[in-house]
Amino acid sequence: MTEAAGDPIRVVIIDDDALVRTALAMILRDDAGIELAGEADDGQAGLELVARVAPDVVLLDIRMPRLDGLEALTRLMSRPAPPKVIVLTTFDADDYVLRALRDGASGFLLKHTPPAEIVAAVHKVAAGGHMLSPSVTAQLITRLRETNPEPRRALDAQALTETLTDREREVAIAVGEGKANAQIAEELYLSMATVKAHVSRIMVKFAATNRVQIANRLHDAGLL
Repeated sequence: MTEAAGDPIRVVIIDDDALVRTALAMILRDDAGIELAGEADDGQAGLELVARVAPDVVLLDIRMPRLDGLEALTRLMSRPAPPKVIVLTTFDADDYVLRALRDGASGFLLKHTPPAEIVAAVHKVAAGGHMLSPSVTAQLITRLRETNPEPRRALDAQALTETLTDREREVAIAVGEGKANAQIAEELYLSMATVKAHVSRIMVKFAATNRVQIANRLHDAGLL
């Protein structure tokens, strides 16, 4: 779900740590453009809350009782109009985070992220963007390279890469190597606007929601 122009971004917090929920709630309530739509202390309660209040963005912890964040994410993404999901973690290269990004999360936040950055992340994700810092993206891509794709997934990924133009393939590989747009623009002699346009088209062709998913497709196809 995406909020209408001028409406506040409706956010739900799902985390079993009461102190984390309280801190996040205080941060979000300080921003006039954000409305805290509710809080839940485990994945099952979170799914029920999301079904009731239909938020734009969900801040989702991974390790929770009853229903963990990964399973909750899978169920959220299966909804007809899923909210944007930002995963909360205490580790910047957690294997669980990698899986969450593969499964459709729009980004992640470390739990000690400064308040201003948390607010900026909510706004960015609600607008259709993704919250992945280049340094952490590089770490997650390294994790991808340590795994071997399943045969069927490899064939599907190869088919997707064949839809890319030569230039899109160059940009995609640079993204897969963890390079930021500015670096890609410099190395390929392109403008920033052109790089962003290529990345957007690649995401559409790959059915990807973030840069790690682009890297994942390329890895599965044998290009990384």
